Amino acid sequence: MKQLFLVFIGGGVGSVLRYIIGKYLNSSENGIPYGTFAANIIGSLLIGIILGMAAKNNSLSTNQTLLLATGFCGGFTTFSTFAYENHVFLKSGDFTSFALYTIASFVIGFLAVFAGIFLVKA
Repeated sequence: MKQLFLVFIGGGVGSVLRYIIGKYLNSSENGIPYGTFAANIIGSLLIGIILGMAAKNNSLSTNQTLLLATGFCGGFTTFSTFAYENHVFLKSGDFTSFALYTIASFVIGFLAVFAGIFLVKA
């Protein structure tokens, strides 16, 4: 039960923070979802750092990892919003934004995870 509570708390905090970032960075004028992009990239970097720390000499306990990686990062990042925003790009015929947003999200997201792990190892 304690582990479920930790995931619940971390997820709630992550979701609220993502909402705030999206509120201030997502643009309704040009439709570019900078807030979702920022949350996903920052979350990718954080999960790399968190899981890198957990793997390195067991620096984090299982409960800390659940709170931070599963809970916070799970609530902070959002694949469903990313998928919806890409749907909107495709529906409007904006194939350039679709391609750039999708490719940038995957490439920079993966690089952010690797950078987080690298930072912990350094």
